[in-house]
Amino acid sequence: MSSRMLRILVTGSLLFSAGSGIARAQEIKNDRGPVHIEPPQDDPSYRLMGEFIGPITVGENQYQTVGLQIRPLGDNQFEALSYTGGLPGQDGYQGEPTSTIGRMSDGFLVLSGAPWAIFVEQDHCLILSRTGERLGRLERLVRRSPTLGAKPPAEANVLFDGTGTEQFLDGAVVENGLLRAGATLKPMFQDFDMHLEFMLPYMPKARDQGRGNSGVYVQSRYECQILDSFGVLPTFNGAGSLYRFRAPDLNASLPPLVWQTYDIRFTAPRWAADGTKIRNARVSSWLNGVLVQNDVELENKTGAGQPEEPNLQPTKLQDHTDPVRFRNIWVIDRGLAPLIDFPIAGSGDEEPPVAPAESAAPAEPAPAEPATPVEPAPAVEPAPANEPAAPPA
Repeated sequence: MSSRMLRILVTGSLLFSAGSGIARAQEIKNDRGPVHIEPPQDDPSYRLMGEFIGPITVGENQYQTVGLQIRPLGDNQFEALSYTGGLPGQDGYQGEPTSTIGRMSDGFLVLSGAPWAIFVEQDHCLILSRTGERLGRLERLVRRSPTLGAKPPAEANVLFDGTGTEQFLDGAVVENGLLRAGATLKPMFQDFDMHLEFMLPYMPKARDQGRGNSGVYVQSRYECQILDSFGVLPTFNGAGSLYRFRAPDLNASLPPLVWQTYDIRFTAPRWAADGTKIRNARVSSWLNGVLVQNDVELENKTGAGQPEEPNLQPTKLQDHTDPVRFRNIWVIDRGLAPLIDFPIAGSGDEEPPVAPAESAAPAEPAPAEPATPVEPAPAVEPAPANEPAAPPA
């Protein structure tokens, strides 16, 4: 390692440690910072955000796959998680990551806090040992959800395909034919499977619940959380959580400003004639094709949801003041349609489909008790080889 590299590494780490506490306090108290709904042209930090993966040397003729997620914090500051075996949702992923921090200097980023130093460029990362020995190179990876672009079966209720908001109360179409957060579904469903696609704004200075916040309020009572949780550990109220009730099994978030998917299988509670509840609600959910809530029993409403009662309530796409956008929303009413495999694999296309798929072959009749949750869809797969090497600029 050159002396210049060492100086940058040490200086960057010291500056980050000294300034991050003050900066964060001021941002949370006074301002959440810029909000981007399109890739910013004047933010070099954005071009370094994302996922990287590759092998590193761990011994003589011994190698280990490392996955890295890099998250900008504003003012040239970053945090990142490095995973052994692969990224969340991939085969080989081993769970517990190592947290690193860093600061961009002279056009590139240095991350420290792991047993090695990580030098980040737009399309790759170099991993160096404490003695300056090169241990490996991680290449940028652009992933898409395997349910992205999933076509609605013929039995599905198509709620939003970009052509109108007739299926919503307070629905509004904004830029590029997308649905704004804050819409309430007109149809009310009891047991259903729901697919939707969402895009989060890029808000590098915002923190925690102030960063790309929305949610799917199932029956206005149970919130499946939407949040910019990319590059952080699974948290109690983070993306994929059942808000204020249960953290996701893993964090399957992708970066902001890319399309992500939520697939939700919901079974409503059952009630007796006297108004007593005889069976709790249950939910399974897949974030970007990864099972994050597996047939979870809901003993009561979650968070700020409406109280549980025997009557139906509409499902809502929460408006938390952040410009979260939605598309390709459809619902299968399991009380009317044959039971089919869910979630449904998508095409991975950037543009959502508008035409229903061919009708799925009827499955065996559903049993009286709730069906065992289906196996999760395949984990998020790498993008095709011709995918751009960096976030769109």
